[in-house]
Amino acid sequence: MTDMLNKKEWKEASVQLRRDLLDAQFRLLRDARSSILILVEGVDGAGRSETVNLFNEWMDPRHIRTEALGEMTEADHHLPAMWRFWQVMPPKGQMGILLGSWYAEPIRACAQRQESEASFLHRMNHIQRFERMLVAEGVVLVKYWFDLSKQKAVERMQALEADPKTAWRVTQQEKDNLEHYERLVEVAERSMEVTHTDEAPWLRIDGADPLQRSLRAAACLRDVLHRAMALPARPRGKPESLSKWLPEDRIIQSAARSEPDAERQLKRKDYEDLLEQWQGRLALLSHDPRMQQRSVVMVFEGMDAAGKGSTIRRLTHALDARFYRVVPVAAPNENERAQPYLWRFWRYIPRHGKAVIFDRSWYGRVLVERVEGYCTPDDWTRAYDEINEYEEELADAGAVIVKFWLSITPAEQLRRFKAREATPHKSYKITKDDWRNRAKWPLYERAVEQMIDRTSTRVAPWHVVASDDKLWSRIEVLRLLCKRLEQALDEVPARS
Repeated sequence: MTDMLNKKEWKEASVQLRRDLLDAQFRLLRDARSSILILVEGVDGAGRSETVNLFNEWMDPRHIRTEALGEMTEADHHLPAMWRFWQVMPPKGQMGILLGSWYAEPIRACAQRQESEASFLHRMNHIQRFERMLVAEGVVLVKYWFDLSKQKAVERMQALEADPKTAWRVTQQEKDNLEHYERLVEVAERSMEVTHTDEAPWLRIDGADPLQRSLRAAACLRDVLHRAMALPARPRGKPESLSKWLPEDRIIQSAARSEPDAERQLKRKDYEDLLEQWQGRLALLSHDPRMQQRSVVMVFEGMDAAGKGSTIRRLTHALDARFYRVVPVAAPNENERAQPYLWRFWRYIPRHGKAVIFDRSWYGRVLVERVEGYCTPDDWTRAYDEINEYEEELADAGAVIVKFWLSITPAEQLRRFKAREATPHKSYKITKDDWRNRAKWPLYERAVEQMIDRTSTRVAPWHVVASDDKLWSRIEVLRLLCKRLEQALDEVPARS
């Protein structure tokens, strides 16, 4: 390709490129093994919008989701920084284009000295980890940076402003960016140095010549698509073997499974009194004005029949229905399997002043998916760090994370299983899967031990609650929840 192209040469080259891109796009759609996410960043006037338009023109726009995300609003600041990007992820087989990605706001803020260097580098490191997770989940990242000299940028802006038909395209934000041009480029260079990785490299495009720019950008995308199509299909995991953990075929003792204890039992009369007391306390906390600066994310996990559902109902009886949402988590459906694993949980994260209750959660990856072989060992071993980073981001955005493992003994689970089978209005609760999971109790128990050990953190500790006596465990959950909320609300800074 020569340094400069005339329109005839460009047209001849573009015909084959367009055909290649369409072929690759429809192969991506047919195979549905990966999704393509294109990040379009760069200096103003370097041809970002024109390139996005070109991609939509040369390929089938029905299978491309294009999002132009501007600056964060006040409401966005009450959610994790990645929340608005989580919502627009393309499913497997599809392509997404972000014109203004998770790089735009931190680069702008650091360039205009609204954010410290240390904070900027922290965000870049977080972005790098986030991108690594996306790639591991089957997302192919294509990251463009469009370059343009300051002189060319000034000439473009002056030309646009001089024409009444195009003057509207010059925004105040573009003028501010031009004022900080050198600093903006310097910060962008640092961001690319930190986040240029083998799995998500940066592609730099010179925006000075529109014809050359368009062919270069399209050729890069074509090459990435071809490489993505050549990747092998992601393998399924293998179920774990009992013999690996239990050479003597015995139930191991676990910190996550408490034995019966007389002190962890309640009489019905005492239970009714305590239930009224703690539900009232929880109701007051949910209406505390300081809650408008916090959100609440509750996670309930436990073996089958441990009492998760009945405990959640006692919590919600104390709450205004407008305050909370309960999300029961089952096996992922077809749409959810087409997205990164955490996507189906990202969608339910509440804004300040609201709560969400997960009846089972993202911990399924290190529990049922691990034991049953629904994911590979690489998937569930890296999930510990991914979950911790995810919960840290929620906490940084003001979420109070409260996680409960309801612990039950094998003998009590068996009693409840048999009781469910014998009770007509409860028999639907017991399935073949419940009995099958019970047969793998030792494997689940080992997985629970590692889960609690690896994911009980300062911002999101696990609360292990003995639940052989349902009355006692319900009160204990209410007590622990109230205590955690009180501590979090005490940390809310006073309004001036």
